[in-house]
Amino acid sequence: MRAIELACRRGTGLRGFVARSRRDIPRTRSFATPTFDNSNPRIPPYLKLLKNYEKVKEVLGRTSALTLAEKILYSHLDNAEESLLTNTNGGRDIRGTANLKLKPDRVAMQDASAQMALLQFMTCNLPSTAIPASIHCDHLIVGELGAQSDLESGIKMNQEVFDFLESASKKYGIEFWPPGAGIIHQSVLENYAAPGLMTLGTDSHTPNAGGLSTIAIGVGGADAVEALVGAPWELKAPRVLGVELKGKLNGWASPKDVILNLAGQLTVRGGTGFIIEYFGSGVETLSCTGMATMCNMGAEVGATTSIFPFNSAHVRYLEATHRQDVAAEAKKFSDIVQLRADAGAKYDEVITIDLSKLEPHINGPFTPDLSTPLSQFKQTVEEQNWPDKLSAGLIGSCTNSSYEDMTRVEGMVREAKAAGLKPVSDFYVTPGSDQIRETLRRDGPLETFKEAGGILLSNACGPCIGQWKRHDGVEKGTSNAIFTSYNRNFRGRNDGNPDTMNFLASPEIVTAMAFAGTTTFNPMTDSLTTSSGEEFRFTPPSGLEIPPKPFEVAREEFRAVIQPPDASVNVAISPTSERLALLEPFEPFPDSDLSGLRVLVKVTGKCTTDTISAAGPWLKYKGHLPNISANTLNTAFNAETGEVNAAYDMDGSKHTIPELGQRWKEAARPWLVVAEHNYGEGSAREHAALQPRYLGARIVLTKSFARIHETNLKKQGVVPLTFANEADYDNIGACDEVATIGLHEMLHNGGKGEVTLKVKRFRTGEEVLIKTKHAISKDQAEFILAGSALNMLSKR
Repeated sequence: MRAIELACRRGTGLRGFVARSRRDIPRTRSFATPTFDNSNPRIPPYLKLLKNYEKVKEVLGRTSALTLAEKILYSHLDNAEESLLTNTNGGRDIRGTANLKLKPDRVAMQDASAQMALLQFMTCNLPSTAIPASIHCDHLIVGELGAQSDLESGIKMNQEVFDFLESASKKYGIEFWPPGAGIIHQSVLENYAAPGLMTLGTDSHTPNAGGLSTIAIGVGGADAVEALVGAPWELKAPRVLGVELKGKLNGWASPKDVILNLAGQLTVRGGTGFIIEYFGSGVETLSCTGMATMCNMGAEVGATTSIFPFNSAHVRYLEATHRQDVAAEAKKFSDIVQLRADAGAKYDEVITIDLSKLEPHINGPFTPDLSTPLSQFKQTVEEQNWPDKLSAGLIGSCTNSSYEDMTRVEGMVREAKAAGLKPVSDFYVTPGSDQIRETLRRDGPLETFKEAGGILLSNACGPCIGQWKRHDGVEKGTSNAIFTSYNRNFRGRNDGNPDTMNFLASPEIVTAMAFAGTTTFNPMTDSLTTSSGEEFRFTPPSGLEIPPKPFEVAREEFRAVIQPPDASVNVAISPTSERLALLEPFEPFPDSDLSGLRVLVKVTGKCTTDTISAAGPWLKYKGHLPNISANTLNTAFNAETGEVNAAYDMDGSKHTIPELGQRWKEAARPWLVVAEHNYGEGSAREHAALQPRYLGARIVLTKSFARIHETNLKKQGVVPLTFANEADYDNIGACDEVATIGLHEMLHNGGKGEVTLKVKRFRTGEEVLIKTKHAISKDQAEFILAGSALNMLSKR
């Protein structure tokens, strides 16, 4: 066990209603054995999972008490005895120690990351995927003028990529969701997520499905390929952080505020190595989609995933989304396994939040964990000299585009309209899927937003991931503020402007701010003045958990294309394409320790996957490794010069970081990067590992790593090392020559052993030894020795 430091920012308003303890959870169990329906491929394989669960109980003992996260994870083990009893003190020290080899039920991929995943899968020469999979075209549509225009432009601009994805889907039997169908996480929640299921997704916000009691983990493309070929997927057994919810949300507080508050406590690193498991009486007061919002943003604290226990809200949602059969089978499964924590199950840490006392929170700018209560935000804006004027309010996205979110906002918009008010700031609305959009059209909210002057964007990620073309005169370098209901707000992420401050909030707070046109408005206490001079105040918003009638089915052109594998289909890749390129295997690890490495750049400050491999306009090169490598680390801060995207060769010549990487690649000079804490924070994009590897990186040396990125590096044959003594960060710099001691032996010993770096300082010639730590398992050592995980998989 380790303590998680409470990192409440000033004014988080937690005193009196947040407490932490280690505690037991009283539960009961039943053991009736029903017959399960396997006629619908979207129903989880409950009979197989039940048999696996019984094996787990045999291995750990019938009286062992498990958390919900452990029940679902362990039910997906390839070999329960091997995973749970190897080096775990007889199963007593599994969390944080065991290497779990898991067999997920399905894989979901978004169009940007699917390109590289499929290019890797194709090298394995298999006729079809070993498990069900889906592709969702949501990342390549730019939000600009409105849904229809943007969708047409996006398809025209990216036709080559969409043709590739659709042809590969037909060849390998993958379900294909066309552009405009919806954002991957909303579509997964509506169609695939189910209680007890385990899914991998090539996007960091895959945990969104945890709101439907699904273990859903964001991974890189190489991880996805492991699952797609039927190989076990390895995960260091997470610890479990219990979040007890008491009371009931009221007034302006929403599920988004729970996770915004929690992010303020844990910080962007506090959940690393943990699954967040919610429990307590407050859970029963939340909607399924509200739970999904909270699980979605668990990625912002570094958690492996987040999950809620199965309850009646899940049944209601499954039935409203036309999945009565899934609901019925889930109830049977839960009657036996009990999809909640066992009596006596222990969490490694517990945080208690009283929903009744929670107020709205606003997080940002530039980091999702800088949390401020709404009541203190005006003062903070003034103290920090943040912009008072609000440039735009944007609601929707995969985090907050549910029917409940939209009907709560619609009530506000109708109320303001009756008073003669319209949004002062630009107001954008992004429905999460065509199913949501059509239901909102049927029930009225869509028209309400249009009448208020809202810009209705396509069912796609759009501005949330940098696909936003602004027309409000805000130029790059201009400081301005936007409010969004999104999940991430790194510098420059939304519009490419590093001076745009994105403040994360609930859709309701974003909407209120848009009507006010200012960042200092508090709808709980402040009024707006109507054209007639009267004072108008919003009433606390309310909405519908699910529509009064089941959700509308998506329009035909936005439904999934489903067909069995067809070997006769040719995957569409032009040999002259600048968007797609077949992959060449990386060279294997040499038969000796590494020597002659040079430090390409020493990075300081936050270095996210956006920093290492920017999105926005670069998304068009996601399927072309040589082209996209030209953006590698191009927004990183050079620790020794203070410059952005600057690196110096040994002859003193100045280059951009990717230019120097390419120069050293052509000179056959291998290199490493030195960085600080939580390196690779953010999205699951494996390009942040592929690109450095392509340019010649062999090692990344940091103070700490984000989970997904560390794994991605290993899968691409790059060795992630951390300083044993963080002070040694000051004992290594650009162009220093580095050799490894013990690395070759450690890899051949299956990850056992220590690695030391012998550093010869470039400027002084001084030699120093830097001790390092690593978390390389036996399988990961084999990946690195082979040159990459793909090199191994393609030979099986």
